[in-house]
Amino acid sequence: MKIKVVTRIMEANDRIAAENKKFFNEAGVYVINLMSAPGAGKTSLIERTIKEYQGKLRVGVIEGDIAGTEDAQRIGGLGIPVIQINTGGACHLDANMINEAIVGLYLKDLDLLIIENVGNLVCPAEFKVGEDMKVMLLSVTEGDDKPLKYPLMFQESSALVLNKIDLLPYTNVDIGKIKKNSLSLNPTLKIFEVSCKTGEGIGEWAEWLQSLVR
Repeated sequence: MKIKVVTRIMEANDRIAAENKKFFNEAGVYVINLMSAPGAGKTSLIERTIKEYQGKLRVGVIEGDIAGTEDAQRIGGLGIPVIQINTGGACHLDANMINEAIVGLYLKDLDLLIIENVGNLVCPAEFKVGEDMKVMLLSVTEGDDKPLKYPLMFQESSALVLNKIDLLPYTNVDIGKIKKNSLSLNPTLKIFEVSCKTGEGIGEWAEWLQSLVR
């Protein structure tokens, strides 16, 4: 019985995700679903990316959190249209939440929409929201065992952004191991090494993403 219920939930979500995708396509906006564990630096990456695109791309953001509005306030301070979704306990965003949120955005005024998912390495990978691609952000301080512990997240993502590389000298993390295991799960995965603190690698990441938006 439980399997049937889960199947119905996923089928309903996928149907709404397809509707969202149609809206995005008609508006000509490219959408990424940014996922990571809590504290990996999703909001910081969004801030850095927005600053790279000043005068180049029109960016909007949907912020997903269990509670609070701090991240949305940070993004809004950059003069960017932003919508906050508080799930009230749910560990991920789903297609219906996005469907309701985009009513508050004029999509035709955007080139790129970044959806910052709830911090979680499990559930967000399972739910489509209408995105063009999923992007995973992994802080190197989380350890080099994450690809094999959370394989679906790496398999579902088109890009992996390794953040906080400025802290590598203070860890025993093997970044080569992260890359090797990630690519064993997803051979087409595009990998970027960045530091949102120093700005290292941000330009390469932003240029690649911009090429997809165009």
